[in-house]
Amino acid sequence: MEIKVAKKAGFCFGVKRAIDITFNLAKENNAGLYTYGPLIHNPQVVDELKRKGVHTVHDLKSPDIKTIIIRTHGVSPDVYAETTEMGYNVIDATCPFVKKAQNFAQILKDEGYQVLIIGDEQHPEVQGLIGFAGGSAVVINDGDALPELKKKVGIIVQTTQAFDTFQRIVREVISSVREVKIYNTICDFTAQRVKGTKDLAKKVGLMIIVGGKNSANTNQLVKLSKEVCDRVYHIETAKEVRKSWFKGVDKAGITGGASTPQWIIDDVVSKIREISFRR
Repeated sequence: MEIKVAKKAGFCFGVKRAIDITFNLAKENNAGLYTYGPLIHNPQVVDELKRKGVHTVHDLKSPDIKTIIIRTHGVSPDVYAETTEMGYNVIDATCPFVKKAQNFAQILKDEGYQVLIIGDEQHPEVQGLIGFAGGSAVVINDGDALPELKKKVGIIVQTTQAFDTFQRIVREVISSVREVKIYNTICDFTAQRVKGTKDLAKKVGLMIIVGGKNSANTNQLVKLSKEVCDRVYHIETAKEVRKSWFKGVDKAGITGGASTPQWIIDDVVSKIREISFRR
């Protein structure tokens, strides 16, 4: 059986930067070192950080905190203010693409636009963006009806959203609003990963998407793959791979979400090769 791994599988730039920052801090001194929320949406990496002494908190009033690391998804201005008030050493590991989206949200708000955020309202990145976008901000996700909007609307988009979704919603807004200002804040790496995954899924009999079940961009890859491939499986580790999946399959494709480390992808490839050898 032929195994094809997508070229853009695994860590994106923003995740790799955050991981490097955090592991280096853990080497220097891990006393009182915490991330505000999971650093990235990958349970295996979060567990590894815990073994290195880096813990996760959701309450900034914990008495054990000395240094707080801002996760890749970013946080709202209120959270930054609270960390300052508490007197913590703050290490900002927010993805630079997310930072750019936050800056554009702030600019649009300051210019008097109602900010429309395209994304998942429950996702931590979007929660942070709402804080920068102001009280009149609204969020729309794929499949949602367009909300009631003001005359001046500024659009930004969750960095891991699909471009097709962004394009569709922008068309709807343009047809119903007098003045629109648009910032395409989709991460370049995400766009390339989406295209590469879809292209690969068209050429194989089975696709395996490796990444956290709580990862938005990984779930997006699953959804896109299912549009063009009949057999698609979402797993977090090689332990979940089953021999029965590969019956009658000559070509298998593999990709990983932006928070999936290369070693997990390599383990999955090894497991599939083992299964292929024994068939």
